[in-house]
Formats: sequence, C-alpha cells, structure tokens
Amino acid sequence: MSLIAVEAAITVADPSTRHALIERSAPIQKATRDDEPGCLVYCFAADPCQDDLIQVYELWESEEALAAHFDHQNYVDMRTMLNDGGLTGAVSRKHRIDASAAVYNADRTPTATFD
Repeated sequence: MSLIAVEAAITVADPSTRHALIERSAPIQKATRDDEPGCLVYCFAADPCQDDLIQVYELWESEEALAAHFDHQNYVDMRTMLNDGGLTGAVSRKHRIDASAAVYNADRTPTATFD
C-alpha cells in the first residue's frame, strides 16, 4: 500500500485576509488530524515568500483514507470556509508514494537515495 500526499497552492484575493483565513481553518485542521483515521499530516499555512498564498500539505496512509476524507464533514467545512474566503485560485495535486526513507544517513549526510 502507498502513502498519498496532497499538495496545494491557494491564492487569496486580498493578502490582508490570509492570516484570518488560516486562523479560521485551524479548528478544521485539528479536527481532521484528530478525528480522521489515516490522516498523518494536514497543514494549511502561510507561504513566507508570497503574501497572497496558502500552502497545503496533507499526508494520508492510503487512497481509502483520502477517499473517506472527501466524504467527511471536515472536508466539506474546509471547502466551504475557503470558498467563502475570497480566493482567486487554487491548484491541488495528489501523489502516490511508494517508498520512504530518512533524508540523513548515519553520518548525518543528506542523501537522495532510498537504500
């Protein structure tokens, strides 16, 4: 079974509203993390380099866990809250991950390999 990562970039029309939008999303983020089986990471955060951008990173144990999320009230609540937040765009992608490994080896050297 493969892990599923979701990454998204959400653009807000008015950068001055981004902080409040992320704050409103925090209870939904926490509920998703706490209440949904298979949710390993669920984070909506301000991009430090672009003031109108929210970066999204999710990690799910399986396709089934992600599918269940799409049927969960947390997902509906997040979409509703974001859609009411004055967005100008959103791009999201899912990725199936077939291998995981530590970034640093025993010598604390970063490595791109999976062996």
